[in-house]
Formats: sequence, structure tokens, C-alpha cells
Amino acid sequence: MSPHVFAITAFGLTTRNPERLAAFYRGLGFTLAPSERIPEAEIALLGLSGGGMRLPLRLGKSSVTLDFFDRPGRDYPSNATAADLCFQHFALVTADAGAAWTHARKLGATAISRHGPVTLPKTSGEVTACKFRDPDGHPLEFLQFPARSRVDWPGADLVDIDHSAISVSSADVSKRFYEALGWSVQGPTLNRGETQEALDGLSEPVVEVVPMMPAQKNPHLELLVYRSPVGRSDSSDAANDVAATRTVLASDRDELIRDPDGHLLVLRKRRDFQ
Repeated sequence: MSPHVFAITAFGLTTRNPERLAAFYRGLGFTLAPSERIPEAEIALLGLSGGGMRLPLRLGKSSVTLDFFDRPGRDYPSNATAADLCFQHFALVTADAGAAWTHARKLGATAISRHGPVTLPKTSGEVTACKFRDPDGHPLEFLQFPARSRVDWPGADLVDIDHSAISVSSADVSKRFYEALGWSVQGPTLNRGETQEALDGLSEPVVEVVPMMPAQKNPHLELLVYRSPVGRSDSSDAANDVAATRTVLASDRDELIRDPDGHLLVLRKRRDFQ
């Protein structure tokens, strides 16, 4: 029987330089908790040997961990693009994407988007977005919703994590996989044109965006299916590789699984969701 997944509860980032990365995220507005050892049971679940340390971060209701392993894996691929199948970002909701991007650059962020934040057309939600990388190479996105969507926003610049986006090779295969976990499709779009080109830092991209919704809808997952350019595949990242972002899920069991393109999903049993 397939596992049932109720919610995305956290994201795990692998780092080889936890102090530098923690300083970056604190500068963005995350709060940092004291470091802790990664439990041996979790190391075993991830298929690793040795041990590791963890720095927990919070932003609004969202949790992110910076995980440093005693036996480090590979660095983030230096030539990876938004279309490549290793790509996974999470989108940070902000009241001002331009100001957030200016600040992030001072903290050491590097650009994916060509000209900073761009406003997508009405067919893509009219959001203003900017893709970039943290100092380790993990992709991120600033997301500014139209003014009419901000009536209940607090005054802080960074508010929360809206979604995570992953590049996949087949919409149908990935939809079936996540639907088997109990998720549903909501409002897919086909994005193309100059604005998408500037956002992705790619030439003439054509990308199908398929939002997948767990029972608890935010954060949710977006499948990115690049029809052009076709993303490069790679051997599955080990959990101690910097590109191996882990999506932590509230589920009916404890398990580590991979989606059809190798993205790591950490299932943790949660009685309160049953």
C-alpha cells in the first residue's frame, strides 16, 4: 500500500559550510535555533554512515534545516540550470521582491533570473518573482503576490514559504506518483515568452507548471516540466550531496522515498494528522 501524505512540514538543505549558510538565512529573516545532532535513526533512514549536525531555521510557520554530515558528499553542480532534474527551490513570500533581491545580493546570493524580479502575465497569476541561489548553490525564489492578495499579510518583509518547485521529466508520471500519496492537481499552466525567459535565465523556455496539493495546502509542491530546453538528468543525489534537498512530509509512516526523478522525500509519522 502506498504511503499517505498529509502535509509538507519542512525542507532539509545539505551544506558543507553551516556557519556561512546560517548567516545568509538569518540575514534574510529566518530565526535560528541551537544546533543539534542528527538522530542516528535518521542517518540510517537517509542511507548514510557517520553522523551529522543540524541547524534548525524558522520563517513564519515554515521550518528549514541546514544539515552538515561528518562524511560530506558532492558540491552543488556548478553548471546546473532551472530545467535540470536536480533543480528544487522553495519560494519565499515577500512584500517587496525588488528590495528582498537587493538585500539578498548583499548577503551573497547569486542570480538565476536575468534582470532581477519580473512580473508574470495574468495567465500565470500576475506574481512578481525572482529566482536566485544561496551561497551553497541551492535555488530559491522570492515571490510577491499582487496587492489585492496582501490584505492579511503581516508587516514583515519575508512572510513564509509558499511552495517548493521541482523539475521533472514527465507531468503524467509525476502526477500519478503524487496522486498516489493523496495529493491533487490544481490549476496547471503553460508558461513561455520573454518574461519566463528572464525569470528562468534560459533561452526560449516552455514550461508546464503543475501545482500538487496535499490535504494541508501550504506549502505545496509545483512540478516544472520543461518542454524546452529539455533538462539534464543525473544519477540520484545521495542525501549528503549539497543538491539533495529533502522535502519532509507528515505521513502515516516513517520512510525515505524518491519520486520518479530522484527527489528525496522524508516521510515522518504524525499521529495528529491521522
